[in-house]
Amino acid sequence: MANYSRPHICQCLTRLASVKQNAVVTIYGHRRRTGREFVAGVLSLAEGLVRLGLRNGDVVSIAALNSDLFLEWLLAVALVGGIVAPLNYRWSLKEAKMAMLLVEPVLLVTDESCVSWCIDLVDIPSLKWRVLMESTSTELANQHNKKFLTTEMLKQHTLVPSLATYAWAPNDAVVICFTSGTTGRPKGVTISHLAFITQSLAKIAIVGYGEDDVYLHTSPLVHIGGLSSAMAMLMVGACHVLLPKFDAETALQAMERHSVTCFITVPAMMADLIRVNRTKTNGAQNIGVRKILNGAGSLSSELLKEAAQIFPRARIISAYGMTEACSSLTFMTLHDPTQESCKGKFPLVKRIKQGTCVGKPAPHIEVMVKLDDNKSRLGKILTRGPHTMLGYWGHQSVQEKAATSETSSDGAWLDTGDIGTVDDFGNLWLIGRSNGRIKTGGENVYPEEVEAVLLEHPGIVSAVVIGVIDVRLGEMVVGCVRLQENWIWSDVEDEQNRDFKLSSEALKRFCRTQNLTGFKIPKRFVQWEKQFPLTTTGKVKRDEVRREVASRFEILTSSL
Repeated sequence: MANYSRPHICQCLTRLASVKQNAVVTIYGHRRRTGREFVAGVLSLAEGLVRLGLRNGDVVSIAALNSDLFLEWLLAVALVGGIVAPLNYRWSLKEAKMAMLLVEPVLLVTDESCVSWCIDLVDIPSLKWRVLMESTSTELANQHNKKFLTTEMLKQHTLVPSLATYAWAPNDAVVICFTSGTTGRPKGVTISHLAFITQSLAKIAIVGYGEDDVYLHTSPLVHIGGLSSAMAMLMVGACHVLLPKFDAETALQAMERHSVTCFITVPAMMADLIRVNRTKTNGAQNIGVRKILNGAGSLSSELLKEAAQIFPRARIISAYGMTEACSSLTFMTLHDPTQESCKGKFPLVKRIKQGTCVGKPAPHIEVMVKLDDNKSRLGKILTRGPHTMLGYWGHQSVQEKAATSETSSDGAWLDTGDIGTVDDFGNLWLIGRSNGRIKTGGENVYPEEVEAVLLEHPGIVSAVVIGVIDVRLGEMVVGCVRLQENWIWSDVEDEQNRDFKLSSEALKRFCRTQNLTGFKIPKRFVQWEKQFPLTTTGKVKRDEVRREVASRFEILTSSL
């Protein structure tokens, strides 16, 4: 008999089936489904999976773009005690194979964007079944009818039952979410039902999501940001608007067409939305959006100001977190249009001497800074609580590692890999990655701290700071900057016309006026014409930037 007090992500189904039984809860293209229809789809698919032979603890890999069927598969697999391992549709066949050999799925589900994987991934020993997600793929399925099933085939001959008994995988695992892998191979982060529920309740409490919200899926469901926000929306019974993948023009159209009230973003997405809104809609305002949650890096002052103009009724909130903590650890309001005293101030929390403020921890999420020494207030950012991962798939769990730790006083704290400090009001300030610091002239420089200062300049839309090997300093701090439209880069000083012009000396002066310590100010600046290379979660690929800058310097040196 199931223990119904035990956390399970499918506990949201009861609410959807009753409170939203006749209301639309998913919109995908021309397909709209009510709460009753969506829940019936999940239950029918779950019954089909049991009949197929899926067992507790079996791993199911899903390689697909965002859709209502992706959500359906996520819940159906979880309902019968399986574990979902989403695969990034942007991966190469080699990367997909590497991930599948790690997690050993028994079933692979793909849509037409990744259907070649179903055909070409023939040497995965664990695979028993291959399923095409969309019924529109039945023609292809008929060509390979000995190899492929479809979602509709699994649902055939099933009665629509009442809510089934829940099942759990070992250790209550429910999702294996791969890290973005900026360096090395991506790791499979194993996340529990309780972690998702804790994270969902945190987002509901802080952001204020409710059953009347219409949520636009801008983030891929293969990533923790998209998954955790989707779970929060399923819990409250909101309506989901799903686009296959993010496109700024399509997203703005969907916001207007479906009266979207909330979405999540990263700085690169927001920049695209602002650019397209300026060129395609003549700067029209969207008064329907009320909540925007930004992650994967801070918004520059200029981006924040323009975002508040485009979405004048939206509360804009930033979140800091990581996959291993099931998404967000801390939250901070950047802009709130309901607070008259705050209008025109970007951001609401003023920057102190160093770092970027990322706000306060969410409920039931503990965050601590383990100081490096007694003199400095800086240290490793640690977290513990029900939101943390069970462990990396195939490795020791967090709890097992804590039990064998040399410093037992740390308990079950998870090291985020970040360096930070806490101010007198309990706000966490992020200084940078512990493994990303630049060692210049014997001093430590955290790139994120310098980037936060550069982003305060009205002429800069994005910035990446790196360390380049230098004979005298060890590493030289180099700032790479992308300019706002209408701004010009010129290292030739022009006393007559300085408006909308930037130069290396001008940026150095700006850094000094922002009280940035001298050794942290970049010795050289590089204008970056294109978008910075990003991972699929919106994080900068610093190694690629470093290589390109180093090659530019080599070319410049050889020409002298």
